[in-house]
Amino acid sequence: MSSEPVLKASDISPELKNAVFEISSKAVEEFSLEREIAGVVKKELDLKHGNTWHVIVGKSFGSYVTHEKGHFIYFYIGPLAFLVFKTA
Repeated sequence: MSSEPVLKASDISPELKNAVFEISSKAVEEFSLEREIAGVVKKELDLKHGNTWHVIVGKSFGSYVTHEKGHFIYFYIGPLAFLVFKTA
């Protein structure tokens, strides 16, 4: 699945947005299961941008979350929605 990320909502810096997009796009290319994609993205973000990140990947889900200011992004890559946020 090769598709450019489509931003829906965020409050993160452009640099962090680009990092999340790059990590997520690579995960989509390498893995097919949503659980695997989410796990890889979470581990990379925790490693490169500090703990604790939460990553939800899927085609249909609802959410209501609390996050650290400046650490929330919601976007699509192809049919997959990504909800990525950091908590203290």
